[in-house]
Amino acid sequence: MSDNQGDRPADQTPDASTPGTPESHPESTPAAPAAVTPAAPAAPAVPPAPPTVPAAAAQAPQQPAAPAGYPVPQTPPTYAPPYGYVGQPGAYPQAYAGQHQGAAFGAAAQTVPVGAPASAPATGVTTTKAPRKSSGAGKVVGLIVAAAIVGGAAGLGGAYAGVNLFSPEGGSPAAGPTTVTVNDTGSVNQTTAIAAKVVPSVVTIEATSSSSGGTGSGVVLTSDGYILTNTHVVTLDGATADATIRVTTADGHVYDAKVVGTDPTYDLAVIKLVDASGLTPVEFGDSSKLNVGDETVAIGAPLGLSSSVTTGIVSALNRSIEIASSAAPNSSDGTQGNGQPNGQSPFYFDFGQGQTPTQTSDSIKIAVIQTDAAINPGNSGGALVNSDGKLIGINVAIASAGGSSSGGQSGSIGVGFSIPSDIAKRVSDEIIKDGKATHGLLGASVQSAADVKGTTITGAYIAEVVSGGAAETAGLKKGDIVTAFNGVPITDSVDLTAQVRAAAAGSDAKVTYVRGDKTQTTDVKLGELTQ
Repeated sequence: MSDNQGDRPADQTPDASTPGTPESHPESTPAAPAAVTPAAPAAPAVPPAPPTVPAAAAQAPQQPAAPAGYPVPQTPPTYAPPYGYVGQPGAYPQAYAGQHQGAAFGAAAQTVPVGAPASAPATGVTTTKAPRKSSGAGKVVGLIVAAAIVGGAAGLGGAYAGVNLFSPEGGSPAAGPTTVTVNDTGSVNQTTAIAAKVVPSVVTIEATSSSSGGTGSGVVLTSDGYILTNTHVVTLDGATADATIRVTTADGHVYDAKVVGTDPTYDLAVIKLVDASGLTPVEFGDSSKLNVGDETVAIGAPLGLSSSVTTGIVSALNRSIEIASSAAPNSSDGTQGNGQPNGQSPFYFDFGQGQTPTQTSDSIKIAVIQTDAAINPGNSGGALVNSDGKLIGINVAIASAGGSSSGGQSGSIGVGFSIPSDIAKRVSDEIIKDGKATHGLLGASVQSAADVKGTTITGAYIAEVVSGGAAETAGLKKGDIVTAFNGVPITDSVDLTAQVRAAAAGSDAKVTYVRGDKTQTTDVKLGELTQ
């Protein structure tokens, strides 16, 4: 929806006995009412009042007609200043951190409190029913809009993610109206329905330490307050193990939260809200059933703007990326080569407001879903859902066209990444149960086959096997090239490492490899990665 969309103008002149209802555009000057057309063509009388507009004047076009479905502008509307873009110099105006919802749009919105029946009337709001065909999504009278979080980070200079919404003093979450905004109840699309279902299950997280701070997103796992997010959100990318965490839910409540456990290997974490109840858990989908081209909806708090909704598709599956991470654990499973030119990855965490990438040589390798739904700094830990509003991924990283970012971050370029929900669910369940998660260990050093002289296929080249390890036990040898792991294609060392880490310690896996000119398959019982 564009910022200047309002109600559709009436298609015919109102009846003389019915008072005209002006369009609800608070920022623009109301259009002058058209002359009333007499019911009988034979009546030539013209009202004597001077302000009356002659019929001929009413019919004479003064400007090109607006396209169907849009109002004819009379004077330039005074829209609120734009939020800006990531990478834009200068700061957003502070007023927009918790701006009254609807203020930047033309028509007054019909709003209904969260949980209210879809048929609940909106007191004092006149709704103009446009003659448009309703979508199959049903009449959803709700799009939840929570206030953005404005955090403070003492000692942090410069602009964060291109803008700076932080005050010099310690900040605190700000709650605002939580309603569903539908300007035309007769034309609600599927995305609106998905948003109405999922937004109550997504929270905004503010983490602060004595020297830094930032915002991110999270997904509600249980009604009593277990929240799934990213490790880099709650540890400020490994900068602290005891950050102060505050969480704002979609209904405007603010909670303190404690870290239940982190999993830096897959950049996942679980936190628990203090004294929370009645939350709306997200519904998990099956990420293994996804197809390229499936619809995706990303929901989170980019730049602290809570409950932001973007749409796209699944751009690629079975993708693996390597990301620099200061929280990366020491690995006892060697991986040689990182699959990126000159050792620099174009991927990085979508750090939230106030966070800047930490310079580090450590990295993690994770399997991801690639989507073109806009994911921006602050979306980390938020939800990626399918067309049924079921969780298929936890948003984690974005790509940068300019390579690894050092001085700041750019926004979405249409290449975002989410951790598949199947992996996220296993890891979060283990953290809630045991305080930590386990990961598989192959017991082999690998490198990308394309980098090995003499190879003619892609895959993960086994450079060395660990004596007594899972790979050796399964019969794998130096020089074998792994081409698939549990049915997932392996094109380089990053793919194999990411898939092995996605599996639980002690789990069984099927490995397809090439030895010489023969393709073979073997069963492997994975060891356990020590962290």
